[in-house]
Amino acid sequence: MQLEIRDLVVARGARRIIDQLSFDVAAGEVWLLTGRNGAGKTTLIRTLAGYLSPVSGSITLKGWDPERDPREACHYVGHLNADKASLTVLENLRFWQAYLGGTTADDAAARDRVWAALERLEIEPLADIPAGYLSAGQKRRLGLARLLVAERPVWLLDEPTVSLDVQSTALLARVIETHAAAGGLVVAATHLALGLASARELRLGPTPHAAAEERTSGGPA
Repeated sequence: MQLEIRDLVVARGARRIIDQLSFDVAAGEVWLLTGRNGAGKTTLIRTLAGYLSPVSGSITLKGWDPERDPREACHYVGHLNADKASLTVLENLRFWQAYLGGTTADDAAARDRVWAALERLEIEPLADIPAGYLSAGQKRRLGLARLLVAERPVWLLDEPTVSLDVQSTALLARVIETHAAAGGLVVAATHLALGLASARELRLGPTPHAAAEERTSGGPA
């Protein structure tokens, strides 16, 4: 599977935020979108997720069933966690699993996936706590846990480390690396280091620049 972006142009009003951008994300790759505030990181992520329509250019997911909407292949996590405050942590994940099509004929398998997600993000002890009582970091981990309750190959993450401490950021890095190692694709907009062993970087700005080589993500500017 490969995500191909060709000559992409995205505008807000008369201003072009993304102008003639082309790059590919292959299976197993993690791409970090970096750059100053206003450079277009969130705009690009939302366009890839199908929430914004480009002026021109194309976004193609090669290897995906052409009869299915490409958005069905994507997990999108934006700035907001979209947690329901009145539902417990467990109920929130069960809701997202059903909404994202992660339920299966085998209910036990679906339940196991939810509990595995709680464990991976280290929020299992909070399963019966209403989301409204969680700290900001716990809410973010709950929001990220939905990546694991329904299998989708393309992850589109907008500032995924917001509200996370160093330990939680390391948890997220391991989750991302596991997904990539299994053949998943990840594009993450970030202004902070994710602590990944390796990633490719696309620095957005007046002249978008894609790193030619893999780099350690010790601290994108």
